Amino acid sequence: MTVLLKLVLAPLLVVGSSLAGRRWGPGLTGLLVAMPVVAGPILLITYLDHGPEFVARAASASLLGLVSLAAFAVVFARVSRARGWAGTVVVGWLLCLALDLALSFAPVPVWVALGLAWAAAWAGIRSLPAAGEAGPVTLPWWDLPARAVATAVLVVVLTAAAGRLGPDLTGVLAPFPIGTSVVAVFALAQGGAPAAAATMRGVLRGLGGFSVFCFLVAVLAEPIGGWAFVVAVAGTGVWQFAGRCRSCAMTALSS
Repeated sequence: MTVLLKLVLAPLLVVGSSLAGRRWGPGLTGLLVAMPVVAGPILLITYLDHGPEFVARAASASLLGLVSLAAFAVVFARVSRARGWAGTVVVGWLLCLALDLALSFAPVPVWVALGLAWAAAWAGIRSLPAAGEAGPVTLPWWDLPARAVATAVLVVVLTAAAGRLGPDLTGVLAPFPIGTSVVAVFALAQGGAPAAAATMRGVLRGLGGFSVFCFLVAVLAEPIGGWAFVVAVAGTGVWQFAGRCRSCAMTALSS
């Protein structure tokens, strides 16, 4: 069962986010891929393999990983204006790995980690360059299969190493920009820096819901077991829906 989850669930969610982006733009792609489309399956597989106590610690550490993810989003959006996709993703990944390793040695209470994740998302949005206008994009036939394969490979590698890494390092690496990198690289390669910036803005806006998911898994995994993931998914949906309603209300008031 876990093998099927590794090979199918996260890639399908990334592909679904990509298809939504084709229909409604790169900002929505970023918002959707910032949902726990990769970290969620990683934490679920970790729960099935190692139990509730392990995954509770991992989910708490994942909140710190969101700080690194926010930094990756800002760096990717800025560096992409001067470099191609390969150089941009290498710089972003190196920064993210360095932050993840540092944060894995500084565990904090889950409430503090939640506040840090929200603060990083808020600061990240205000640090992004202007998105500008993305040009028209012609997508090759291998676009979606490549995204799915890249996501599956990265998920398999991380979940296979979870037992050796331990809950804190596994957790802080779970939000590592796996699906985000796949989507962002294709946005940059096919739509240029404006599309990359728009995608990263969507990612940062989605980190609030991502944080809610990790927080709920962290505090509920031991008391209620696997049902924590059901509650976390529902809580994330409520958060994102409420955020969408707030955005619509502010738009209506400003018009």
